[in-house]
Amino acid sequence: MGNKLLLLPLLPLVHAYSGESTVRYLPGYQGPLPFELETGYIGVGEAEESQFFYYFIKSERTPAEDPLLIWLTGGPGCSSISAFLLENGPLAFNTESDSGNIPSLVSTTYSWSKVANIIYLDQPVGTGFSYSRNPLANIPSDTRSAKLVPEFVHKWLAKHPEYFYNPFYVTGNSYAGKVVPAIVQEISIGKFFYYHFNLAFS
Repeated sequence: MGNKLLLLPLLPLVHAYSGESTVRYLPGYQGPLPFELETGYIGVGEAEESQFFYYFIKSERTPAEDPLLIWLTGGPGCSSISAFLLENGPLAFNTESDSGNIPSLVSTTYSWSKVANIIYLDQPVGTGFSYSRNPLANIPSDTRSAKLVPEFVHKWLAKHPEYFYNPFYVTGNSYAGKVVPAIVQEISIGKFFYYHFNLAFS
């Protein structure tokens, strides 16, 4: 129940089709957002029957030069919005102003977006706002994620070629530590990347 409630303030961001939208305002935050936020869907898998939902935050420093990283929350099955609002994102809930209404949001000083471009991805398929037209694809599978996330990255970069030469990191926490190595290996094999790709290691 708590995870579902966490998503309610963000329902205005969701569009049930492939594409992306720039978000300038969020419920609970006073005024326009002090950073650039894009949300959208990218189709992956056979006939793009699975749709990955993402939140992209452009670096608040030098986006053309700063690293691009993709964040995968663990679980498996925890939406990346939990990291966005509770761990390393530019906004957090103002717990001191809880009045039973939509919680207010405040800016953070520790966001990774201060130094990096961040893609928060709802994965595996069936997590958060990500979905599939094939119910079987909603069953969590590390093997499937290792195939689909690189496909997502490839298609995302095709829509955002300005980030192609930025250092790229695959990151996450908790259970994602089991999936990240497989995803990095799949990217390094280069099935989807027929040209130079700046995959970084640390």
